[in-house]
Amino acid sequence: MSGFIYSAEPGLIIGFHGCERVVREAIVSGRSQMRVSNKTWDWLGDGLYFWQNNYERALHYAQNPPGKLKINEPAVLGAVFSLGNCLDLTDKKSLDIVNDIYSIYAATMAAGGMRMPTNDNSSADPDSFDNVIRRLDCAVIKQVHEIFHLTEQRPFDSVRALLPEGRPLYPGAGFRQKTHIQIAIRNPNMIKGCFLPRRESKWLGAPLPLIAPKRKGSTS
Repeated sequence: MSGFIYSAEPGLIIGFHGCERVVREAIVSGRSQMRVSNKTWDWLGDGLYFWQNNYERALHYAQNPPGKLKINEPAVLGAVFSLGNCLDLTDKKSLDIVNDIYSIYAATMAAGGMRMPTNDNSSADPDSFDNVIRRLDCAVIKQVHEIFHLTEQRPFDSVRALLPEGRPLYPGAGFRQKTHIQIAIRNPNMIKGCFLPRRESKWLGAPLPLIAPKRKGSTS
């Protein structure tokens, strides 16, 4: 650990979460709270999941839920949050932490004669580019949090990653069709509020009315 202080995101971020309409309305009204996702294949480990500044991706998820998940009335929940102390996998320091913890985890599993989890495709899409069942990544990130807890280091409030996903955007492209920034909020106190996303209002940029200059000697 380098000891630098820049793992804390300085500002607020907007994120979006795809879900059932009734779930969104219950959360926005304060009748309910978001539930932590803690599946063994979650890409960023346990947390409250958002797409950063990506309403369309959240809506696509709600309209095309993975596996056996069913969403009858697709909707998108908006949220404003800070990242706090973030395990940011766009940052070298965080990547080095995850890599080091992987080495410890792999050695521990080998010493115990246990098989490492793997990232795999779902049976419904065996030819995917993405290995969407990410048991290995999930286990490694959980190990990061566990080791930080055991060694009494400052816990991570969130995890963020740029995740290439989907087929190449065009032949030979270095871009993928579903690439996105995903965030898992671990500390719920990072979420400052939830909202119903609103559509853009028509605005023509009309100039403000001009103020006529005062004439010499005028008091009005």
